[in-house]
Amino acid sequence: MNYDQLIKSDKNCIWHPYSSMVNVPPVFPVKSASGVRLKLVDGRELIDGMSSWWCAIHGYNHPVLNDAIEEQLHSVAHVMFGGLTHQPVVQLAEKLVSITPDTIETVFFSDSGSVSVEVAVKMAIQYWQAREQPSKKKLLALRQGYHGDTFGAMAVCDPVTGMHSLFGGVMTQHYFADAPQIRFNASWKEEDIASFKKLMREHHDEIAAVILEPIVQGAGGMWFYSTAYLKRVRELCNEYQVLLIADEIATGFGRAGRLFACEYADITPDIMCVGKALTGGYMTLAATLSTRDVSETISDNGNGVFMHGPTFMANPLACSVAIASVDLLLSEPWGERLRLIEEQMERQLAPCQLLPNVIDVRVLGAIGVVELEEPVNMHTIPQMFIDNGVWIRPFGRLVYMMPPYIIEEEDLSTLTKAVYEVLKKL
Repeated sequence: MNYDQLIKSDKNCIWHPYSSMVNVPPVFPVKSASGVRLKLVDGRELIDGMSSWWCAIHGYNHPVLNDAIEEQLHSVAHVMFGGLTHQPVVQLAEKLVSITPDTIETVFFSDSGSVSVEVAVKMAIQYWQAREQPSKKKLLALRQGYHGDTFGAMAVCDPVTGMHSLFGGVMTQHYFADAPQIRFNASWKEEDIASFKKLMREHHDEIAAVILEPIVQGAGGMWFYSTAYLKRVRELCNEYQVLLIADEIATGFGRAGRLFACEYADITPDIMCVGKALTGGYMTLAATLSTRDVSETISDNGNGVFMHGPTFMANPLACSVAIASVDLLLSEPWGERLRLIEEQMERQLAPCQLLPNVIDVRVLGAIGVVELEEPVNMHTIPQMFIDNGVWIRPFGRLVYMMPPYIIEEEDLSTLTKAVYEVLKKL
């Protein structure tokens, strides 16, 4: 098919994420991708500022990742995980345990970030059932949070900006604390945790776990909050005997400037969700990690088994490329590279602050955000960015960048300049 035929057929029969089948926003057919560039079917090349929703941290068509998946393909592409195991999953599990906090010791694999959150929620509820405290079956989440689109994950997303109004009648009702307001690296004030403390004090006998995105609230608002807030959450969870689930799906593997965002506050969650960048964007894979206390309590008491098991759990192809991706990341000076990306985005996005429609500009690690007064028009703004030779896909009032870690200074300058030029025209 040529460019126009692809668009016509796509529009006729395909749902895209968060879209309608009527008055559909434009889509742009991709023919190939390499490094930080996407090549469209019509020949245009775009510098990718999104890392395909955070995950393609090494860019596209990387020879190390290509080799890993090709080698595994000649051995076994998939095998059921019920009653069987294989070398890639064992190696990957050992690697994840070795790079996460010391008390994180066990791994449950799934095939998407949303499902890893579902698994975490089920773990927390089963944990307290095994501890003979079945009343602890609610979650405490943060407003402006985002944890996925399946029902369990959706139920702990922000109740206003999430999908509660559509599915409220069939969705579990949880507790929501006010979103943290103190910015990353700003002076701490205890009143910022007041709403959270009140809910914990009044409802801890019902709360199985707190779930949050450490330091970076992603799709719910792209907000970077105080490390002190995260520390206080950990302390209050300890005080009231509530598990802490850290959703590191978006922040894990360096995106926020540390290997995991929890490291900023030097805290360890009881349960940790990872995904997105785990395979470098090659295949869908996620994991829910936990302490030995969580896994053994569920296993030794109550039902005795954890009640979950995806068909494509621990897919060998995905595990093999995940090992290669993590090794590739750790073998390079990724921390220094992200520091340079952060400094360049801070410097080059700063002029956006002077534009009349801009509320805020913020940068952390390889995340750059420009917050606007009004939502962007998704029928027109993607084309404006393409006309500037870049791929940036905003949402709501947020124009943001998550470039691959391999991006060169010149290409990053093209991205930041495009943001400024497009916003200047709005």
